Amino acid sequence: MGVPTFPYHDLKDFLAALEAAGELHRVRAPVDPTLEISEIVTRTVRNQGPALLFERPTRGDMPVAINLFGSQRRMALALGVESVDEIGDRIGALAKPELPVGWSGIREGLGKVMQLKSVPPKRVKSAPCQEVIYKDTEVDLNRLPGLQTWPGDGGIFHNYGLTHTAHPETGKRNLGLYRLQQHSPNTLGMHWQIHKDSTAHHAVAERLGQRLPVAIAFGCDPVVSYAASAPLPGDIDEYLFAGFLRGERVELVDCKTVPLRVPAHAQVVLEGYVEPGERAPEGPFGDHTGFYTPVEDFPVLHVQAITTQRDPVYHSIVTSKPPQEDGPLGHATERIFLPLLRLLIPDIVDYSMPEPGVFHNCVIVSIRKRYPKHAQKVMNAIWGAHLLSLSKLIVVVDDDCDVHDYNEVAWRAFGNVDYARDLLLTEGPVDHLDHASYQQFWGGKAGIDATRKLPTEGYSRGWPEEAVMSPEVVAKVDRRWREYGL
Repeated sequence: MGVPTFPYHDLKDFLAALEAAGELHRVRAPVDPTLEISEIVTRTVRNQGPALLFERPTRGDMPVAINLFGSQRRMALALGVESVDEIGDRIGALAKPELPVGWSGIREGLGKVMQLKSVPPKRVKSAPCQEVIYKDTEVDLNRLPGLQTWPGDGGIFHNYGLTHTAHPETGKRNLGLYRLQQHSPNTLGMHWQIHKDSTAHHAVAERLGQRLPVAIAFGCDPVVSYAASAPLPGDIDEYLFAGFLRGERVELVDCKTVPLRVPAHAQVVLEGYVEPGERAPEGPFGDHTGFYTPVEDFPVLHVQAITTQRDPVYHSIVTSKPPQEDGPLGHATERIFLPLLRLLIPDIVDYSMPEPGVFHNCVIVSIRKRYPKHAQKVMNAIWGAHLLSLSKLIVVVDDDCDVHDYNEVAWRAFGNVDYARDLLLTEGPVDHLDHASYQQFWGGKAGIDATRKLPTEGYSRGWPEEAVMSPEVVAKVDRRWREYGL
């Protein structure tokens, strides 16, 4: 057999493609999933190293694949492109200007993209993910090499489980990515934050006095694994989006014990129920913020079945202060969703969410400024935009500033601001995990207007011209550069 090509059949195909590209290292020595794997992965990420396959973890019955998305090159390989910007360009070409502005435009834009590709998921009757089945007393989550990533963590966590729920009344499916604390050999803590769709499903089930069916898939193909993390509107199906990205329908199979469907080529699937009203302490956990999250009560999943492939591979991720593997994942989302963000806020030319800001703490936006206080208008629009509403700091620059050149952005932000006039302070929702806000779930926000100021904004001094070299001299020095011996 040759090297697997995109779209990958399953996780094992992607691992083979990474290995062929020199992007995978196999660790054959025994390694402890408690702390040791985390330290190895953190060092590897910070040295821009490869994906890792730990073949002999000292806990669990299967190898651990990790750092699969930890570089922009691997992220592009996962999505079958040279650069993730290509996907945004494809979406932008299909989401034409005649679509309405706002959330309806985003929904219609995504809907149009996916309908053109005809990529609804395909139901199959049998699947590799159900080659081995454990039920009832056979269920033992210790078969999985779950990680304890930091010394103060509350125990073992499973960090890349694709969680499936359905709205109890409408049947609308949700696919999300949530951390899962292992409480016992057959129970898990479900870290369902207040802004998440699964939280809404659970709330409806509790109101109806019903238990909520849940299925969790580990080790899916890389496109499905990415789609679970994408910030899609609630009425857009993640599997339609994955099908568009793959250019091929995702195969789903009915679970054995719950009324849900999961990816047919997942490596491991957990099936069970969350009982109404039941909560248990979850955490602490060293999250992507770099700090431990506090202990809070969250719903409990009772696992009644585990299904696997015959020789499964377990997929996980390490979280901590940047840089970590979730950096390239966030960058891919930033690039892929830019055309759709422009449908919501047409003023935006480009944007960047710096990895040190762990994506929700800071947004840098460039605009083509047209009228007084245009920057402040854009700030308020962003604070009303789906998950961007959680942003704490917004820096607005002119369209001739490269938002990805942080030195250039800093030069504009540090020099172009009169803080008595150009700083907007407000309050609003913040991320569930935000530790800096004095009240959980809401706190202070700031917007910095680093654009050129207009006379109509009260700036009467005449904005100075930036000192730049003439194009003729630049071209001359380019031609003669070798002559200088530099």
